[in-house]
Order: sequence, then C-alpha cells, then structure tokens
Amino acid sequence: MTEETKRLSEWIQELTAEIGLSDVELDEDSMHILLDLARDVAHQVIRPATPITTYLLGIAVGRGASLGAVAAKATALALGHADDESTDADDTGEIG
Repeated sequence: MTEETKRLSEWIQELTAEIGLSDVELDEDSMHILLDLARDVAHQVIRPATPITTYLLGIAVGRGASLGAVAAKATALALGHADDESTDADDTGEIG
C-alpha cells in the first residue's frame, strides 16, 4: 500500500465515522472507479463538475444503482463532452 493510498483509506475511515456512515465500506475497486471518474470529469468537462458529479453518483447509488454502471455512464458522457466541446475549457475552478 502506497503512502497516498494509506492516507486516503485513513481519511475515508475518519470521514465515514464522522458523518455516521461507519457501516459503509469503500473497497479499492470502488475507490479507483470514483477516482478515475473524477479525473475524467475534471479534465474533460471542468473541475467544479467533479464534486457535483460524484455527489450525484452517490445519490444514484443510494437509490439502488450500481456504482460501476452509473460511473460508466458518467464517464462516457464526460468523454463525449470533450468531443463536443473545445478541450480548452476554463480550468480555473471558477464558475461564471
């Protein structure tokens, strides 16, 4: 386990305990799915879309959707967005 992975796992444990989700386990595959999606959205759409995308993904999963299935749809949408739009989108993190 790399130092980065260890720190991430520790953060997840602290966060889930703090927000009352101690019974939720995020396995390594799920972490990679979310991190890959976040990367694709940040690079192909715009950085501020990343936390919003992962939030909406969480709602979908909370309502019973498969993480892999909704992440695949969101990734395809983000990658398609890059084809439709100029790839030099505002990457400052500012909206408006």
